[in-house]
Amino acid sequence: MFKTLAGKVLIPVGMAVTGFVVVCCLILYSVIRDDVNRDTISNATSLADTILKSTRYAMLKSDRETLSTIIRNVGEQTGVEHVRIFNDMGVVNISSKASEINHQLDKKAEGCIACHQGPVPTTTLGTMQQARKYVNNKGKEVMAITAPIYNEPECSNASCHVHSPSQKVLGTLDIGLSHESFVKSLANIRTQMIVFTIMTLMLTVGGVTALLRRSVFLPLQRLGTFMEHVDKDGCQSTPPPHLPHELDSIAKSYCNLSDKLKSSEQELDALKKSQQK
Repeated sequence: MFKTLAGKVLIPVGMAVTGFVVVCCLILYSVIRDDVNRDTISNATSLADTILKSTRYAMLKSDRETLSTIIRNVGEQTGVEHVRIFNDMGVVNISSKASEINHQLDKKAEGCIACHQGPVPTTTLGTMQQARKYVNNKGKEVMAITAPIYNEPECSNASCHVHSPSQKVLGTLDIGLSHESFVKSLANIRTQMIVFTIMTLMLTVGGVTALLRRSVFLPLQRLGTFMEHVDKDGCQSTPPPHLPHELDSIAKSYCNLSDKLKSSEQELDALKKSQQK
C-alpha cells in the first residue's frame, strides 16, 4: 500500500489526523474532569456551610436534641454517607450514625492529617484542601468535606457554654458524600468523547480522502491515461478536461515533447535511408 501514491499520502495524513484528534480529546477530557471535580467539591463545601448555618442557632443554645435531629435528617438524604460533628479533642459529639458518638478520632487518620500534620493544628483550609476521597468500609468511594467550626463572639460570650476567646476552632463538621455519581458522570463523559472522537476521525479522514481523490488522484489518473494514449497513438488528442493548471501544463509539455521525439525519429530514419542509397 505504501508503494502507491494514495497510500503514501492518505496513510500519513490519517495517522497525523488521528494523533491530533486523540491528543486534543485527551486534553479536553482532562480539563472537563478537573472542572467537574472542582464543581463537585465546591457544591459539597456549600452544603457543609449550609449545615453549619442551619445548626448555628442550636449550637448557641446548646440544643443538642435539635442539633442531632438536623444532622440525622441530613444524613438520611440520598448520596450522604455520613455527617458528624466532633470537638477540638477529636471526639464525635453528634453523628448521623449513633455508633460513632463519643468515639475518639485518630488525628493521623485521613481527613485529620491535613490540619494535624504539624505540632500546631491548622485553623484555616482552602476549598480544595477541605476535600478528601477514600473508600469506606462498605467498599464505596466517598468524598468527604471537613469544615472547621470557628469560635465567634456569640460562642465565647454565651452564658450556656462559655469558650475562651483565644480558642479559634471549637470543633469540626465532617460530611461524606457518595462519589458514585461523580464516577458515573465521568464514565458517561468518557463514553461520549470516545464516540465523538471516532465520528470526528471518520468524518475527517473520509473528507480528506474524498477531497484528495477529487482534486489530486483522479486528475493524476486522467493524466496517466492521456500519456499512455500519446505513447501509443501519438499526440492526436487534446489533454483531458478538468485538469488542474499544473497538470494541464505537464500534459501539453509531454505532448509537445512526444511530437518532437517522433519528428526526430522520422528525420533520423530518412537520413539512414538516404545514406543507404
